[in-house]
Amino acid sequence: MSLTAFASLADLTLSLYPDFSWLSSLVETATGWVGLVIIFAYSFLIAFALPGVSEIVLAAPLDLGLPYSAKLAVIILVSGAGKAAGSVFAFHIGRQTKESGYVERALERLPVDVMGWTERKAVQIAQNWGFAGLAAALCVPGFPDTLSIYAFAVLEDDYVKFAAATFVGSCGRLVVTVIGIEAALAFL
Repeated sequence: MSLTAFASLADLTLSLYPDFSWLSSLVETATGWVGLVIIFAYSFLIAFALPGVSEIVLAAPLDLGLPYSAKLAVIILVSGAGKAAGSVFAFHIGRQTKESGYVERALERLPVDVMGWTERKAVQIAQNWGFAGLAAALCVPGFPDTLSIYAFAVLEDDYVKFAAATFVGSCGRLVVTVIGIEAALAFL
């Protein structure tokens, strides 16, 4: 697929989603202990429905009366729990969708073989790495969570392991992001 075709497909996909920038703004301004509820809800929604950047939770200016490192740890754990809960919801939807076949039929009509590519990659990762592969895929900053979550939801059937893998991967992603930011700031 050419870069222009990919950009057009990406624009089309993004235009299908409602504008949730207000929710990102809410996370970016979340303060106090209520801010943790906002982070949990945002992470829950990112796991199964929202197109967005999950790393934005690290920018929340929570004032919890904790040292910086403890505040980051709390944000990471709350976000990981929210994403694990959302992924279980996505897992359930993915299982139901697989049984109905509706999404597969819709994706087959696209000019790009989304299902084939996603399924091949997900099957390859799942076969080689299992739930550790899901956790590793979720550790990649900037990569859409929902793609990995739904791809694995179609292939796996253990809710507890799925939730644990998404929790570890989500927390790992935020830790990798923090380390990357800290390393970049150290060079400036």
